[in-house]
Amino acid sequence: MSPGLLLTFIIGYFLVLLVISWLTSRNSSDNDTFFVANRNSKWYLVAFGMIGTALSGVTFISVPGKVGAPSGDQFAYFQFVLGNAAGFIIIATVLLPLYYRMKLTSIYSYIEHALGTWSYKTAAGIFLISRVIGSAFRLYLVVIVLQKFIFDSYGLPFAVTVMICLLLIWAYTYKGGLKTIIITDSLQTLFLVSSVFLSLFFICRAMNFNLVEAVNVIGSSGYSKIFFFDDFMTSRFHISKEFIGGMFITIGMTGLDQDLMQKNLSLKNIREAQKNMFSFTGVFVVINIFFLCVGALLAMYAARNGINVAKTDYLYPTIALQYLGIVPAIVFMLGLTAATFATTDSALTALTTSFCVDFLNFNKGKDVNSKKMVNIRHWVHIGFSGLLFLTILIFNSINNDAVVSAIFKVASYTYGPLLGLYSFGLFMSGRQVRDKLVPFICLVSPAVCFWLSTNSAALFGYTFDNELILVNGIITFIGLLVTSETKAKNSKKLATV
Repeated sequence: MSPGLLLTFIIGYFLVLLVISWLTSRNSSDNDTFFVANRNSKWYLVAFGMIGTALSGVTFISVPGKVGAPSGDQFAYFQFVLGNAAGFIIIATVLLPLYYRMKLTSIYSYIEHALGTWSYKTAAGIFLISRVIGSAFRLYLVVIVLQKFIFDSYGLPFAVTVMICLLLIWAYTYKGGLKTIIITDSLQTLFLVSSVFLSLFFICRAMNFNLVEAVNVIGSSGYSKIFFFDDFMTSRFHISKEFIGGMFITIGMTGLDQDLMQKNLSLKNIREAQKNMFSFTGVFVVINIFFLCVGALLAMYAARNGINVAKTDYLYPTIALQYLGIVPAIVFMLGLTAATFATTDSALTALTTSFCVDFLNFNKGKDVNSKKMVNIRHWVHIGFSGLLFLTILIFNSINNDAVVSAIFKVASYTYGPLLGLYSFGLFMSGRQVRDKLVPFICLVSPAVCFWLSTNSAALFGYTFDNELILVNGIITFIGLLVTSETKAKNSKKLATV
């Protein structure tokens, strides 16, 4: 497929998003619209749109690519997905009722109420760092594909490609914010889901399989092993590690993350928010099964045709764009673009919201919708776009691993302290933390986890994987517990003073 045709497709795609942005923000573009869509969103639109946000380009490329990897991943990722589903259920039944009861705009405001100001700023700061890194990873994934298959042909540097992508995202989100994103994400999810099913169809057609034959071939291919009960100490694919890691990474990266929770908080009430989460969970699990099936067929197609790629992340785009024809190539680009930009636009809005509310105290101002406040929000939005740009350039210069592994590795270190903070607030309400010590505890915990991850195999014969996020949360919780005191004792001290 020619680079010019691909570029034309990308331009047309963004023109559609810009039109939607204009339609959704022409009557209202104040901060209430940007932050929570005036709390008037439809649950079914939010649920459907969240699929694209949660899956992202990482799932679209890296998960299928790793099915046939030499490391023997096969369908091991589905164990992680089952853990994700358990995490979504916990979010719907434990965290969402809490957020709605407190009528939050930023979910980190809960930490201020439960633990104190320093704890609150620490939690919000962790989110900002985590989401900038995670979103940069995800956007990097689509940019390297665009660079390789489109912009290299025009001699554009990688940095210019990144800049173009971020400018386009900024253009359709800066006015309508969440109100625009709920519509655009629903559209992009439709593109993504359609792309998955159409990709299966085109790959099966290229291999002369009908649906029944494809199912049978995948089942007997050697790529379809789901449950791994190998040595618990050394195997990173063991079912308990994958499931526990998937569950707690979901709680951290979704339930304690302003991005996806911001969409839930735009709904009218807790009942609609829970309907959103439960329906989203079911579709999420099913869609991931199809991604893994695509991966198995890609691996068989590559083996049959002698296709070798430098990285597993290149397998799907290489086959789709160079071997299957024009229509499958367009379908692939549609899915990849939709998945990645649905994640990035949402993250950019969440980062802007969190910084404005948690650090600039928009929620404590008298008129959050004043012209001055709206202008400040515009500048914050621009600032985070620039920060994502720099982070992607840094990551491009150092990344040597599959992107999916890198994202969840980072998540284990950054979201772990959030698990500890929220757990302490929920289950230790009778104790008061030493608020000014909390930032140090949240730095020490990831440092200890990094040491464990690096040395545990040599020292204990145990290899950590995604379950490291739980260890991180436990260390943070213990640190908070050891340095805290009962609230009654603390009150008596204050009375004496």
